[in-house]
Amino acid sequence: MIALALVLLPATASFALALGIARTRAIEWLLTIAVGGTLLAAFETVAASAGPTVTGFLNVDATSRLFLAIINPVFLGVSVYVWSRLAASPELRSEVERFVPLALAFLASANAVLLSNHLLVCWLALEATGLTAAPLIVRPGLASSRQASFRYLLFSSVGLGLVLLGFVCFLRGMHSTGHAPTFFINELLAPGARASSDWERLGLALVLFGLGTKLGLAPMYSWLPEAYDEAPPSVAALLGAVQFNCALVVLMRVLQVYRSDHALLVTVELLIMGISSMAVSTLSIIATRNLRRVLAYAAINHAGVIAIGLGIGKAACYGLLLYVLSNAVIKAVLFLTAGKIEAHYRTKDTRRISGLIKDLPYSGAFLMVGTFGLLGFPPFGSFFGELLVLSALVDSGQILVFAAFCVLITMTFVATGRTIFPMIWGEPKASHTWPRQTFASAAPKLVFLVALVALGLYVPPVVNRLIRAVAASLEGS
Repeated sequence: MIALALVLLPATASFALALGIARTRAIEWLLTIAVGGTLLAAFETVAASAGPTVTGFLNVDATSRLFLAIINPVFLGVSVYVWSRLAASPELRSEVERFVPLALAFLASANAVLLSNHLLVCWLALEATGLTAAPLIVRPGLASSRQASFRYLLFSSVGLGLVLLGFVCFLRGMHSTGHAPTFFINELLAPGARASSDWERLGLALVLFGLGTKLGLAPMYSWLPEAYDEAPPSVAALLGAVQFNCALVVLMRVLQVYRSDHALLVTVELLIMGISSMAVSTLSIIATRNLRRVLAYAAINHAGVIAIGLGIGKAACYGLLLYVLSNAVIKAVLFLTAGKIEAHYRTKDTRRISGLIKDLPYSGAFLMVGTFGLLGFPPFGSFFGELLVLSALVDSGQILVFAAFCVLITMTFVATGRTIFPMIWGEPKASHTWPRQTFASAAPKLVFLVALVALGLYVPPVVNRLIRAVAASLEGS
């Protein structure tokens, strides 16, 4: 099956580089071939008109197809960015030679999460993304990046440990109700495959909390700002746009199976984590003047909105998924742009950066449009997604959550605009002569911005069908 190429192709290229089989001089071409072939396989899988295909541990359904259409193009854009950086700065070759095999293994693990039909295999593949991402966070010679990598790995391990403990509770619940134990998703979705029990409720609560840690939700969010701040821009983009969505898919798989029997538990826990995350991120954005950390706290805010949408379910699901698609593109654009700005100004302090639209026109434009998408301006998909989530909150009677949501979004809007907009339109603080920005370095972000605008103006029919199918599946069996 062509879907297997999504895992095998990047994994094989990664092993070839790690074992020295492939020459490091050809590393750019091997990266291009592996990622390009994987992207073609992803497009073929997404465009397939057939219904869900389940073959043993492999599950190609609407959920996997939708998220394959997100993470593989984002990875290609990040790869082009890395290649352009290497062309402009040959001294980065040693770092790129370390980045490529780990990044390809990361991509193989991410695709394995999306295609798995077994909850434990999902867990193992998600753990593999963390193990390959942790060394990518480390920057040579920077002790703070090593600390951020360790903190990321620690929180990731604790979160996934709670998820595994939740799976043990699921298993105990199956035994206690006399059902055959299984973690195959298609079997769990079959009528009569399981029955509700206290063990199952406990397991679901642990899984939601553990995956919330992986998503950067409060209260276990403190690893995220540090990791996104210290990681290279390409790695921050992979963490925010790829790994985040892999953890989200695992959460969605669990909800597809268990939500129908435990709707109240799901709603209460996700709403609490979601609104708490929005509150924490809003206050942190007001207090920080570090550009990367502003974007990191905005990512926590987005995670909170997604948790609220998942908690409400029903009418919120379509808007939630539209928000997720837009959010992935926004993160990729903003973190890559922040890296470019930091490289030129040699600082992350937003107070020392001004006149971007004059000094770095491409980066200034990308930061401006990305910020509009970040704040949920029309006509971006994030605007319509938030609107549908808010409408669902009112329809479900969650008026207090709706009010808190509106207040926090408004505060975030003001705080983010106060920090970022002077960087774009303010007068330059000093006279500089910058190297001319090449089209190759700007091309990935330009494509991402086109996709971001397109999601707000016109959702292609194939994507619309996938979103509707995934939204329906989130109501559970």
